[in-house]
Amino acid sequence: MSNTYVPMISSGVAGPLGVLHLPRLWLKASLEACGKLAAGYPGIGKGYDAMTLGALGLNEAAVRAFLKNSKPTYPQFEAWVKAQPGVKLDKATLYKHNSAIRGYIHDDATRKGILSASGITDESGVNPGAVDLNNIDDWKEFHDAVLK
Repeated sequence: MSNTYVPMISSGVAGPLGVLHLPRLWLKASLEACGKLAAGYPGIGKGYDAMTLGALGLNEAAVRAFLKNSKPTYPQFEAWVKAQPGVKLDKATLYKHNSAIRGYIHDDATRKGILSASGITDESGVNPGAVDLNNIDDWKEFHDAVLK
């Protein structure tokens, strides 16, 4: 068994602040900071991670440094986020961000690749939303790494 971990918190999950994807971002970047993130997963990537940091007005380098140096629990991370100068956590910002996370749709090739890898036909009626497809991808990766 590997000493790396597939991040099993969905982008569709929010913590007490109500920010979708923020718990997953914390988990992935924290795992990367201690060398335990499964191969193929970015600690902080260009998709939902960048969308979340941008929406909240957080600096990627500062987030990485805090997670690496402090190794915070998730509530400690949220407290740090709230304390950042210029952070945007108003209801309108969160609504717009959460709607963008829920509404993001992968391109056809990505959707087909994720479904095919899990033995699901593209005609099956699976929700094409990226959150749901990414969950299917994580479940497969977790199965292959831990349960197989």
